[in-house]
Amino acid sequence: MALDIYNTLTRRKEPLQPIEPGKVRMYVCGMTVYDYCHLGHARVMVAFDVITRWLRQTGLDVTYVRNITDIDDKILKRADENGESITSLTERMIDAMHEDEARLGVLPPDAEPRATAHVDDILAMIERLIDNGYAYAADNGDVYYRVRRFADYGKLNNRNLDDMRAGARVDVDAHKEDPLDFVLWKAAKPGEASWSSPWGEGRPGWHIECSAMSTCCLGDTFDIHGGGPDLTFPHHENEIAQSEAATGKPYVNVWMHAGAVRVNQEQMSKSVGNFFTIREVLEAHDAEVVRFLMMASHYRSPINYAADSLEDARRSLERFYHALDGVTFTNGEHDAIEVDGTYAERFAAAMNDDFNTPEALAVLYDLVREINRLRDSDGVRASALAVELKRLAAVLGLLEREPAAFLKAGADSLPLAAAEIEARIEARAEAKRQRDFGEADRIRDELAALGIVLKDSRDGTRWSFEAPAG
Repeated sequence: MALDIYNTLTRRKEPLQPIEPGKVRMYVCGMTVYDYCHLGHARVMVAFDVITRWLRQTGLDVTYVRNITDIDDKILKRADENGESITSLTERMIDAMHEDEARLGVLPPDAEPRATAHVDDILAMIERLIDNGYAYAADNGDVYYRVRRFADYGKLNNRNLDDMRAGARVDVDAHKEDPLDFVLWKAAKPGEASWSSPWGEGRPGWHIECSAMSTCCLGDTFDIHGGGPDLTFPHHENEIAQSEAATGKPYVNVWMHAGAVRVNQEQMSKSVGNFFTIREVLEAHDAEVVRFLMMASHYRSPINYAADSLEDARRSLERFYHALDGVTFTNGEHDAIEVDGTYAERFAAAMNDDFNTPEALAVLYDLVREINRLRDSDGVRASALAVELKRLAAVLGLLEREPAAFLKAGADSLPLAAAEIEARIEARAEAKRQRDFGEADRIRDELAALGIVLKDSRDGTRWSFEAPAG
């Protein structure tokens, strides 16, 4: 079955055709580490984690590179504001980023190059661009890229150069030959961190960093380049121009971009007070719930982060874990049961259709319904289906905990210990046996007021915890 991916460059879905059969080389623009990662970063982290997992699931040998920008105007400004060194700031933020992604179940990339470790490669690429006539050194120590020299500039975003020239986003700089030209090397201001170069002390521009790091790690031409929705222009457009002018070869075959995160249907912004870091969100919500929300929409679609969408994600995971919690795994009996292969086929078809996680999750919902239907009548078959549910969910990085770890998370804050809860559940069962349904309802209501939800089945009563709203 072919794996189709939407290519931002061609604006259509195309079958993935690796440059080297059986192998995929992928580069994703990572974080500029001047602050804690936010929800938009979480979207990109999770999206390309799922993409990498599925590519490997299909048997492809994937080399996944995600860079770190550890020198930048924002980093210099924040370090100065904090009164700390650039290294102290960036190392602290990198450690925090790794903590955030681990909590979200995001597997580490195969390589994580840092811009400061590739300055020599950046300088070499700039020199090639100057030699090839695509760049020039200005009299102020900056080096600029000649945008009009690159005939295909604008192809990723389908933009016309003259339209861009008239746009307000173009910087005006007397040192440029053309207002469209962008900086490759910035001359250092007094006291700034800097490196030696043929044009004087300075530091790299942001765009050239990714061109140098990606080609150093993956070669002049590689299979997939990804990133957030805000990077298509100018960052990725400039990467193409730099890289192809320096090497004379196509830069990337497939461009992929994740959708934006909106908060209560508004663009996330510090100015309107709806900006959230990952760690702020994870203080209030289970990390797997946040991960589920990130894949409940197609990776190219916007995500709405809101109380009701988080509640929907939590309830979906509760359904999945309740299905697993009610199944007994004994003596490997389920191994002899043949599970309907259409579940796996539908799951694969969804993921091969541009990593359609909503459709893949729909298959998991169908498995849950079948497990619940068979729970009391055919426990062995229900167990076999539960194994299939866990296997497919693991491809998405879901359902990897014991059910109780999810369903009872937060219950340690209750005024009742687990043994006391179980005693009250047993008292309710006894009341029902004595046909004292009023007492049974009273116990259920008492527990419900604490957030304890009871679920009855032929095998007894199981409980989970839902923190009361507010």
